[in-house]
Amino acid sequence: MRMKRWPLELGAAAWGFAEATVFFIVPDVLLSVAAIGRYRRALLACLWATAGALLGGLALWVLADANDWRALFAALPAIDADMIRNASSRLAADGLAALFVGVLTGTPYKIFVIEARELGFSLLPFLLVSIPARLFRLLIVTSPAAAFERLTNRWMHRHTQRLMVIGFWIAFYAWFFSVMP
Repeated sequence: MRMKRWPLELGAAAWGFAEATVFFIVPDVLLSVAAIGRYRRALLACLWATAGALLGGLALWVLADANDWRALFAALPAIDADMIRNASSRLAADGLAALFVGVLTGTPYKIFVIEARELGFSLLPFLLVSIPARLFRLLIVTSPAAAFERLTNRWMHRHTQRLMVIGFWIAFYAWFFSVMP
C-alpha cells in the first residue's frame, strides 16, 4: 500500500505543528515509519514537519502568555516545572544554541518557544535557528529507520519492518513516560 504524496507531507506538517504546540508525541513516529521503503519521501516529509513546527512555534510566540502556556505544558506527559526552568536557564546561558541541546535532552521545542520569547529573544533569529535544530532532530531518527530497512530488506518484509518500527516507538514511549516527570 503506497501513501499518496500529499497526505504524508501534510500529515507531517500537521504533526509538526501539533507537537510544537500541545501534542506530546513527536512526528518522528510518522517519519520513521515512512522511511521504510520511502526514504526520499520521508526526507521531504521532514522538511514539512519542520515547517509545521515553525508555524506552531510562531503561533505560540504570537499567542504567548508564558504563564498560561507553562501551566498547560506542565500538565502534559513528561513535562514538569523543572524542565521548563532548565530550558529557560539553558537559553539564558547558551542563547539559541540551547535549541540543539534540547534535541538531545528530550526537552520539547514548545518550551523553548515560550521561554525564548519571555527572555526577549527576537522572533526571526529564533525561527532561523529552529530550522536546523528541528531538522537535525527529525533526521537523527528518520535516517536510522531507513538504514534498518536496508539492513533487513533481504529477509524481512516491509510490513514487518514497519511493525517493528511501530513496536520500537511503543516501547520507547512506555520507557520515556516511565522515566520522565
